[in-house]
Amino acid sequence: MTREEKELRRQERERRRAIENAAKEAGRGPLDVPFLLLTLLLTGVGLIMLFSASFPMAYYESGNPAYYLIRQGIFAALGIVAMLAIGRINYERYRVVGKYVLTLSIFLLIAVLIPGVGITRNNATRWLGFGGENGFQFQPSEIAKIGVILYFADSISKKKERMRTFRYGILPYAVILGIIAFLMYKEPHLSGTVLILGIGVVMMFVGGIRSIWVGAGLGVGAVGVWAYLTGKISYNSSRIAIWRDPLTNDPDLMRDAGYQIRQSLLAIGSGGLLGVGLGKSRQKFMYLPERHNDFIFSIICEELGLIGATLIMALFALLIIRGYWIALHARDRFGALLAVGVTTQVALQVFLNIAVVTNLIPNTGISLPFFSYGGTSLVIQLAEMALVLSVSRQMPPS
Repeated sequence: MTREEKELRRQERERRRAIENAAKEAGRGPLDVPFLLLTLLLTGVGLIMLFSASFPMAYYESGNPAYYLIRQGIFAALGIVAMLAIGRINYERYRVVGKYVLTLSIFLLIAVLIPGVGITRNNATRWLGFGGENGFQFQPSEIAKIGVILYFADSISKKKERMRTFRYGILPYAVILGIIAFLMYKEPHLSGTVLILGIGVVMMFVGGIRSIWVGAGLGVGAVGVWAYLTGKISYNSSRIAIWRDPLTNDPDLMRDAGYQIRQSLLAIGSGGLLGVGLGKSRQKFMYLPERHNDFIFSIICEELGLIGATLIMALFALLIIRGYWIALHARDRFGALLAVGVTTQVALQVFLNIAVVTNLIPNTGISLPFFSYGGTSLVIQLAEMALVLSVSRQMPPS
């Protein structure tokens, strides 16, 4: 190799290093277009289905059939703006805020349990807010998810080999997850508890904990599920009974605890292969409770049928696969763990919601991302997508 060729190669290496450093400092690489388009598509389809599912209730309550659509649309626009803005920020800057977000979320979870402070709905106290039923309300558990993702990603990315030890790789994270799980279980919010634990465990596994601890954790989780389903752990015995037999005999079928899941299954079965048509659901006319919230997937199945519901699940699957693909190609451990945490949250939340409405698991109350009504939740979800987009902007060029 001549001296000129060596010099040219040296200059090329320096040029690539300068490009990588510039991307690291400014975060000016290209956004991952497939992930962005899938997020926008799910948000748009979610607004359409929300309007279809909510207009009878909106007209009955306010006289305006587009009441819920307008409110959700405003938050969707704010969320998209926030997503594009946050996605342009170098994700390394989020390292320092993780512990503060996590600490804030724990204090808010404690505040929810204070009598007179938390807002109760359907025998569950999960909300904080002001302005009454139509005012500003949010679930501190949504902030807890972000706090766990940010803090775990920052802490685990710095430990590397120490993650294989119990003292550094298991104990501190188990304590944090235990505190949050206990506070959420007291609300009660079982599905949120499972979601937080799932996110934390997956991030610890990706971070490099020993396989024996993974096996032990799965064993404890299996025992917990068995104890819950067999009534050894009391959460809500009526929900377990209804899950086992949703058609249980009751003298007042319109008022008993199994009414909701029966109406959900009726909506899903009525949709058949092709559905009854967009906007033509019958169950949303005051039959199915929470039709525009936790049980919106039932309306999707009724109106769009098996094919339409499968296409929507395929969109979620593509978003999840793309999120993990970004994690695999992330520039560093922090970015990879950040993308894994957000993507795992979406994956678990979609699975839990669909499992509930199809009676695969007992009803625990969890929303469907991008579809269920809730402006604050939608903004937070889009902000989380921005974290993945920020990671995608600094992926090393192939």
